[in-house]
Amino acid sequence: MKKHIGEMKAEQMVNRYSSLRTLLVFEGLLVGVFAGLVSTLYRFALGKADEIRDAALSFCTGNPLRIAGWFVVLAVLAVLVSWLLKWEPMISGSGIPQVEAEIAGYIRPTWWRIIIGKIIGGFLCIVGGLSLGREGPSIQLGGMTGKGISRILGRFRLEEHFLITCGASAGLSAAFNAPLAGVMFALEEVHKNFSAMVLLSCMAASLVANYLSNSIFGMEPVFSFTVNDMIPLGGYVYILLLGVLCGLLGVVYNKVLLASQTAYKKLGFLPQTVRILIPFLCAGVLGFIMPEVLGGGHHMIAALYHGSPALSAILVLLVVKFLYSMVSFGSGAPGGIFFPLLVLGAYIGGAYGTVVTDWFGFDRSFVANLVIIAMAALFSAIVRAPVTGIVLISEMTGSFSHLMSLSTASLVAYIVAELLRSKPVYESLTERLLTNRKMKIARGATRAKSIITSVIEEGSEADGCTIESLGLPSECLVVSVTRNEEELIPRGKLRLKAGDTLATMVSERDLAAMESVLKHKVAFQEE
Repeated sequence: MKKHIGEMKAEQMVNRYSSLRTLLVFEGLLVGVFAGLVSTLYRFALGKADEIRDAALSFCTGNPLRIAGWFVVLAVLAVLVSWLLKWEPMISGSGIPQVEAEIAGYIRPTWWRIIIGKIIGGFLCIVGGLSLGREGPSIQLGGMTGKGISRILGRFRLEEHFLITCGASAGLSAAFNAPLAGVMFALEEVHKNFSAMVLLSCMAASLVANYLSNSIFGMEPVFSFTVNDMIPLGGYVYILLLGVLCGLLGVVYNKVLLASQTAYKKLGFLPQTVRILIPFLCAGVLGFIMPEVLGGGHHMIAALYHGSPALSAILVLLVVKFLYSMVSFGSGAPGGIFFPLLVLGAYIGGAYGTVVTDWFGFDRSFVANLVIIAMAALFSAIVRAPVTGIVLISEMTGSFSHLMSLSTASLVAYIVAELLRSKPVYESLTERLLTNRKMKIARGATRAKSIITSVIEEGSEADGCTIESLGLPSECLVVSVTRNEEELIPRGKLRLKAGDTLATMVSERDLAAMESVLKHKVAFQEE
């Protein structure tokens, strides 16, 4: 008797899963090559966009007719970006919430449309001068490249999710010249799974992408900070206070960011083109009175380090950059918050360093340390991925000698944000994405099957209970349980332990529900 095609696919899926770890390393290398190329292209395009904008502003400055012509150009850019958003709505914003929603099983965007729309849209936004970063879009571009490779190779959904994660890792690696941060962000934020299977494949993709990026842009760190001396232990009270400050400001950042989206939503009675035009017009005004705040803000950090501006100048640039970033991102234009967020962290550290130096006698030679510490701490408070933030700033500055101070401030900022019950920014943005667009699993996915993996956390409901008492959905099939590299037979009486990797097969119609069950039973839940 012939097997039903669905059963054959399920059988093939289970057989392939047993050898998936080794296969994923080689597929990760493949994804790293193409995701690295796409992200590097995007990085190059945005660099050219900065040059075009700077040249245009220089050409127009002092000539009223040319200034008026530049505002006409900005209006045209806004129309083009609006058209791209109508053509492919999933290019809106940073792209990280879209990647997380897809891995959770809620959405199925068309990968090639995302790549085309994101590159063109991001280029147009940076030419216009919007305060948006390249890193979130690079993560989405890398993830969609991984998805494209999965579709071309005909991989099943679990493997596709892994390749999307590999691509996301490669995208961040190429954007920042930060391969370790790419791996950590993919594990800590995107996939939320520290299994060896994900780790090895992401490492392969991230390293290859970083090699390609270094071949084109060079091996110099993104930030040219020279911080040779470490803050002595007696000065750690200043680090603790800076961690508290960044934790508080991180909570404010998240609240204002979500409020900016709400404000734009209330303007829903206006055509989308008009809403997108708002940040472009702001860019036109700021371009002639405060051009430093345009774009991602790399030049702002360089000016902070090399120019030693006065406290008043630091605070003005900090406030304007913050408000302009809210206006830019809240509009839904293609671009991320990653780099502007780090710029704000640097200026918080600069302002704090100036105050403690002038008012409390802190050693001025350590102000640069406070700048990089504040970047990591603010990232930890906003994104709630402290390990990624610590590794990212270390790689971006080319020094791992400040791990203790970075870790101290990041931990304090994390705890402050947690105590104030501020949700991680990308979690909030993902929830809004799904709520606002009423996302459902794509039509035709109800009969397809997928394997999802999760690690039993210590103290979770699943730790110590049997498979049959776990309360998994009736349509779910436990494929394997891996404990200390040994694969156990997943019988109903098998008692699960913390650290076990549970692989379950489920139809994609029930994928989101299954993810919810695993989140509440397999992950540790705080009281």
